[in-house]
Amino acid sequence: MKNLRLKNSDKKYWPGKIICVGKNYADHVKEMGGEVLKYPVVFLKPASNLIFNDKKIVHPSHSKEMHHEVELVLLIGRDVKDADDKSAEEAIAGYTVGLDMTLRDIQWECKEKGQPWTLAKCFDTAAVVSNIVMKEDYQLKGTEKIELSVNKELRQNASLDQMLFNSVEIVKYLSSKMTLEEGDLVFTGTPAGVGKVVPGDLIEVKIENIGEFEIEVINN
Repeated sequence: MKNLRLKNSDKKYWPGKIICVGKNYADHVKEMGGEVLKYPVVFLKPASNLIFNDKKIVHPSHSKEMHHEVELVLLIGRDVKDADDKSAEEAIAGYTVGLDMTLRDIQWECKEKGQPWTLAKCFDTAAVVSNIVMKEDYQLKGTEKIELSVNKELRQNASLDQMLFNSVEIVKYLSSKMTLEEGDLVFTGTPAGVGKVVPGDLIEVKIENIGEFEIEVINN
């Protein structure tokens, strides 16, 4: 299991699970043809999907439609269950920028059959993160800009205050359904502008004051 990379800290965290929130930006819900829901949409990725930004994203050969999704990612720093506002905030140890890669053709196929779309979200290199900024070094304001470009073309451009559920609300909700454990990562959803990438593309992502990186897509 990979230990996470932190900025300005010698602490060690190992991600037991990766919890992802979907439909957390209204414009993205609209572009996907869905509806805004009362509660977050939740799915999981195994920790084996995780890579760091100095690696490359491998395009699976069984998909013809892999999409990018830039997201704010939370590091859970302590075990928490049934959190209130205070304990949810205290459970967040740090932040980073991440990519939730999605096989959109597989996802649509699964949805049409009424099946879970796990295989659209769970494949090697499907989750990318950069070095984590610890909360003692930076306190999230919730208004930071988030963006993604492919081959220098800007595709996703929003701010974190457009999230339907903020970080604390997400941790509260998730912890009401399952115990969040030290080292878990929480992907908080992507804004509008998701789109296809192919081998040879260079993806650049950035969250203001949190981090930025570029990563290449390669063939399987």
